[in-house]
This record gives sequence, structure tokens and C-alpha cells, in this order.
Amino acid sequence: MYETVASIGWAMAFALIGGIVGFLMICAAASFLPHLLNKLTPNIDEEREIAMGNRAVAEYFGKIAHAAILGVSILVSAVVVAGLFIALY
Repeated sequence: MYETVASIGWAMAFALIGGIVGFLMICAAASFLPHLLNKLTPNIDEEREIAMGNRAVAEYFGKIAHAAILGVSILVSAVVVAGLFIALY
């Protein structure tokens, strides 16, 4: 009985720590991505173009940001699930 409770406790700890680290990674990716796009496109000021109402730039920027955040989220979820499997077995 003690082993089962200990395994569940470790699983909860791994899930909590993984969730916190994952949240921090997603926030870091979301804050780093605009700077990376500005460096990759030096002749275009995306923020100014979006403020002027240029929908093409806004949609491009939104799709790139969405894809990057989704990719990091998938990686984080895989790591959390792997941690749960390790804790339970």
C-alpha cells in the first residue's frame, strides 16, 4: 500500500513540476518569437505594420506565433506524460 501511495505522490510531483516548467517554456517562447521574427525580416517592422492595419502581416505573424507555441506545447506535454510513466512504473 505504501508503494502505491508513494508512486502516486511522485506522479503528482512530476506532473506539477512538468506543468510549471512547461508553462515557463511556453511563456519564454511566446516572448522570444517576436524578436526572432524581427531579426529574420530586417526590412519589415511587423509591429508598425500591424498597428497600421496590414492584415497580411498580422495573419502571417499570428500563424507563425501559433505554430511555435503549439510546437512547444506538444513537446511539453510529451515530457510531462513521460515523467508520469516513469513515476508510475
